[in-house]
Amino acid sequence: MNIIFRATSSFIASVRSDLRRLHAFAGERVGFITMRTAAASESLLLLPQDYHPVADEDYVQDLSVGAMIGQEALRKALDMALLSKVGILHIHMHDFPGRLWFSRTDLREQLKFVPDFFKVRRNLPHGALVLGPESAAGRVWLAPDKIQRISEFNFIGERIEVFHSDATGAVDYMP
Repeated sequence: MNIIFRATSSFIASVRSDLRRLHAFAGERVGFITMRTAAASESLLLLPQDYHPVADEDYVQDLSVGAMIGQEALRKALDMALLSKVGILHIHMHDFPGRLWFSRTDLREQLKFVPDFFKVRRNLPHGALVLGPESAAGRVWLAPDKIQRISEFNFIGERIEVFHSDATGAVDYMP
């Protein structure tokens, strides 16, 4: 199945802007995107609705990672999925050029919390995105034990930007 994330360029720009804000102690910012989906033959479109930054007070001080969020941040995201009938994407940023993919820590932690979203909204996909300065990469769970890379990103604005991930899910930005 071809998984496509499609968003407006202005939506992505506003998310990047928020994720670049400094935090009192965390080295990076984290947020959640609510999304709807649309299926077409062999493709699944992920269509973002809203971006929800993690509140400053919901970060946990932990110098071993760029950002650690507490249970209250996850509870709020679970509530969004349950009450608004949406899929959830965890999002953060690696604001440096080159190959874009999740760190080992990102991958390990995603396995701990993304499947929990199926406990409240089992009929929608959930996942994680990492934004880079010019592109994005991500993966989505179609079921608690079925993970798939997001194979294409479409950012639509004055010009349309299309990025394809390689077999590992990573994206190399080529201007």
